[in-house]
Amino acid sequence: MRTRTAVASVVRWLDSWAQDPRDTERQPHDIDWLRISPFLALHAGCLLVPWVGWSWTAVAVALAFYAVRMFAITAFYHRFFSHAAFRTSRPVQFAFALLGASAIQRGPLWWAAHHRMHHRHSDAEGDVHSPERQGFWWSHVGWVLAQGNFRTRLELVRDLARFPELRFLDRFDSLVPLLLVPAFYGTGELLAALAPGLGTNGPQLLVFGVCISTVVLYHMTFSINSIAHRFGSRRFETSDQSRNNALLAVFTFGEGWHNNHHRHPGAARAGLRWWEIDPSWYLLRLMSALGLVWDLKPVPARSRSRRP
Repeated sequence: MRTRTAVASVVRWLDSWAQDPRDTERQPHDIDWLRISPFLALHAGCLLVPWVGWSWTAVAVALAFYAVRMFAITAFYHRFFSHAAFRTSRPVQFAFALLGASAIQRGPLWWAAHHRMHHRHSDAEGDVHSPERQGFWWSHVGWVLAQGNFRTRLELVRDLARFPELRFLDRFDSLVPLLLVPAFYGTGELLAALAPGLGTNGPQLLVFGVCISTVVLYHMTFSINSIAHRFGSRRFETSDQSRNNALLAVFTFGEGWHNNHHRHPGAARAGLRWWEIDPSWYLLRLMSALGLVWDLKPVPARSRSRRP
């Protein structure tokens, strides 16, 4: 029985759609430890710094990879796939879905479906990561590890599921993360051979570029579910406990203006005033000027001028 369970967990890890549909009703809060072992391994990998050392090259790579993926999560997984806040071409859509998948936060359909459910039931019964309902740590990370939340709820993302490339990326969401390992290790070894002055190598670039960068990205993203529903200010009296948090906005490329977002979830911007830093909005404006995205949905003028 244990062998069969282990095999089933590995199969589900390789093919995320090979879920037992009964998992959503049967022990939905149970954690499949084998299934989440890559998540745990990434955290453990951060502890290898004393053995692999560090270099400014490795730090720069980690920061750059963090920034690129945070933009992919914020602007595309969230504002585009979850809320259709703007329009883009199919190639650009796929390119950023691919970058989003490299953040190792599951596929675009899974991410969007859960986020749409969050907005439908925010801080109420049915919200899978509400700190008001399930507590801080469950809202921060517990929910994403629970087997009851592994399944992609395709019925909530029929508009996205019509694209076969997005379905493929969602179903085999471990494929992109698996490719990151040889890519970063190989790049590090190549740099060690061709540019030893950079002071990096395969193991170091793997730890910084994949483990540390991804783990920080995880907890910054998760903080919007937990911290931004507990700490901060409320410009709008929404039906949930969403709050604006300026510090989170810096590290999450604008997502920290969470109360603004819950008041206007379909808008392409979250920071409403000039001083509300929203890097994702700035980059989307640049992409719009270049013709890569268009029809950015605005926030009503009366909300933009409203005092905090």
